[in-house]
Amino acid sequence: MQKGNWTRVTEFILLGVTDHHVLQVPLFVIFFLVYVITLVGNIGIMILIRVTQRLHTPMYFLLWNLSLVDICYSSVSTPNMLVNFLCARNTISFIGCATQMFLNFTTGSAEVFLLTVMAYDRYTAICNPLLYSVIMNNQTCIYLVVFVYLLAVSNALTHAILTFTLPFCGSNAITHFFCDVPPILKIACSDTTLNEAVLVSLAGGLILVCLMIILISYAFIVSAILKISSAEGRWQTFRTCSSHFMCVIIFFGTLVFMYVKPTSTHSMSQDRVASVFYTVVIPMLNPLIYSLRNQEVKEALRKSTRQICS
Repeated sequence: MQKGNWTRVTEFILLGVTDHHVLQVPLFVIFFLVYVITLVGNIGIMILIRVTQRLHTPMYFLLWNLSLVDICYSSVSTPNMLVNFLCARNTISFIGCATQMFLNFTTGSAEVFLLTVMAYDRYTAICNPLLYSVIMNNQTCIYLVVFVYLLAVSNALTHAILTFTLPFCGSNAITHFFCDVPPILKIACSDTTLNEAVLVSLAGGLILVCLMIILISYAFIVSAILKISSAEGRWQTFRTCSSHFMCVIIFFGTLVFMYVKPTSTHSMSQDRVASVFYTVVIPMLNPLIYSLRNQEVKEALRKSTRQICS
């Protein structure tokens, strides 16, 4: 803190996941294991896609990028959270807090947009199979991924700049385990109506638009699957997109809970639980879902394991 006519906040105190100190060590162990599984699972998916020739397709190119984003997404907040479990005073500098918010929004937005592009990829593959290789060629995939990252950075910059141009001159205690918009707006000492409106309209709006695109894509996909005459054919086609759909349901469900509502209605305890789920748990679940439910990934994994063992 710096003293003058008023007190200006130069650092923030992160109050963490829980207020119960007896849970700190058990939670450290649990989240450390989750983080290790997240890194191993996503790095394993990336390596498997890179070394397996049959997985060099648009679908797995997008999955490779999703695994990369999951690693970054989890790494933005989890290591700091683990350190804070073991420290008496959990502080983060003003610049560090702004950087963490920017990186968290960038990776979170990139995940939203990548899942949307993956839905379009599945729609094209199932509903327009003859044109799939023309529409989803290598150049198109690269352009789509670059656009995803640029849009994610733009969204993150908007929220970080609007949030950290607010004056913070009172409490510097953030009821959270990382620097997120809703808990920081609660400790700002000026009107945050504009910030709340931007959060709901921009972040919430993008989430809803992407979710709508995904649902429309899957409506066409389901319609195309139902037209397949054989039950085995329907099941084989459905299996190619079931993993993606599970990831969408889990991830978008928590995001809608967090950002598609006014900041004034946020409960900090509920928000912390939801944030743990989508920043720590979901990046671990994605590679598990794709490896356990995707036949091509399982076959590639078995073949690679046999080669290593032999």
